[in-house]
Amino acid sequence: MYAVPMAMTLKLTVVQLRYLVRTFKLYYGQLNECGNTTVHTQTITVQDTSAPAFVEELPMDMTVECDAVPMAMTLTATDNCGSASVEYGEIRNDGNCPSNYTLVRTWTAMDECGNTTVHTQTITVQDTTAPAFVEELPMDMTVECDAVPMAMTLTATDNCGSASVVHTQYDSRMCTNEIIVVQLRYYKEIQN
Repeated sequence: MYAVPMAMTLKLTVVQLRYLVRTFKLYYGQLNECGNTTVHTQTITVQDTSAPAFVEELPMDMTVECDAVPMAMTLTATDNCGSASVEYGEIRNDGNCPSNYTLVRTWTAMDECGNTTVHTQTITVQDTTAPAFVEELPMDMTVECDAVPMAMTLTATDNCGSASVVHTQYDSRMCTNEIIVVQLRYYKEIQN
């Protein structure tokens, strides 16, 4: 007696995109000298239940200044049973001013059977830097009543938008002399 493979069939079934079922049926037959056979069937079911894995080091949560928000990383993924794709999404949640907000970045790796791995990064964006005057600032001085200089026109810049300068002047008269106090303030005007 000797064993003769009688037939081999391969059946591939995808069930609800959640896992892959592969069924292999191998028929082994025994043929005796008189042509009589005995058949044995083996069924092997393969299921993909393992989620894909990201290849790169994953970005961590962070807090940054409004002018230092990093670009989103490009992540890839591998899978033990085939290929995997990565989808990226970003949601902005506004804070108490246009330069204070959070970014929630999400990367979703999915394999061919619908198994997923998700990574989320939260970036807290803050504006903690005050605007700065552009020109050299006027110094305090003492002058004669007929030699008071005109107020300077000052401008300011800001790392997260624009800034405006408001000029305020207070006059206080004592006897025939005048005391003039000039106060300069700058304010941020944030523009996205």
